[in-house]
Amino acid sequence: MRIKKFAAAIGLGVSAVALSACAESISTTVSRYQAMPAPQGQTFFVVPVGGMANNGGLEFQRYAGIVAQQLQARGYAPATDARSANMIVQFGYGIDRGQVRYVSSPGFPASRPWGAFGDPFYSPFYSPRFGFGFGYGYRWGWDDPFWYGGRDIDSYVEYRSQIDLHIRQAGTNAPLFDGRAQARSETNRMDIVVPALVDAMFTGFPGRSGETVRITIPPRQQPRG
Repeated sequence: MRIKKFAAAIGLGVSAVALSACAESISTTVSRYQAMPAPQGQTFFVVPVGGMANNGGLEFQRYAGIVAQQLQARGYAPATDARSANMIVQFGYGIDRGQVRYVSSPGFPASRPWGAFGDPFYSPFYSPRFGFGFGYGYRWGWDDPFWYGGRDIDSYVEYRSQIDLHIRQAGTNAPLFDGRAQARSETNRMDIVVPALVDAMFTGFPGRSGETVRITIPPRQQPRG
C-alpha cells in the first residue's frame, strides 16, 4: 500500500493523501536449523507460542491449518491432540505497527529558483525527513517541502512481519526444527503476510541446518467478498 502525500506551506499541514493498493509479492528471509526425521508416519499437533498467536483463537486456528497442510504434504500426519502426537509444532507470528519510508522521484519542472541568502526567494523549509533548514531549491506555487529541488517525495508505510516455527519431539522435548521467516511489506494484512511467510518457511523444507535463504513468494489470490 503506497501513500503519496502533497504537503502545503509550513504550518498548513498535509493537504491531500492519495491511497492505492495492489497485490504484491512478499520478499522473505528464512533461517532454519533442523534435525528432522524422515517421514515414517509420525504425527504432529500445532500449538500457539509467541506473538499474536498466544490467544489461540480462530485466527491462530486458520494459520495453524496452513502449517498442518504443509506438514501433511511432506508425509507427516496430524494428531487429534497434543497428548497423542509424536511431535509438537510450536507456531507464532506477529507484525509491527509500521514505519514511514520516503522515496525521492523527479517532479514537474520548477517554476522559479530560490535566490541567494537575503533574497526573498531564499526561504526556510520543513521536511519530516530532514527537519527545518535553509537551502536553494525551486518554488512551485508555495514552499512545499515535498517539492523542493524540483523533486517529488513519495512516502509509504513499511511493515515488518515474522513467524517462528519450532518442532519438538513429544515426551523428550528434543529439538527437531527451529525456523524463522521475516518479511518487509507495504501491507499489514495478516491474511496476506502470514500465509506467505508459511509458504516461505516450507519452501525446500526442512532445508540445510544453519542456512539463511531469501525467498520471494507471489501474492495469493484473495477470496472475493
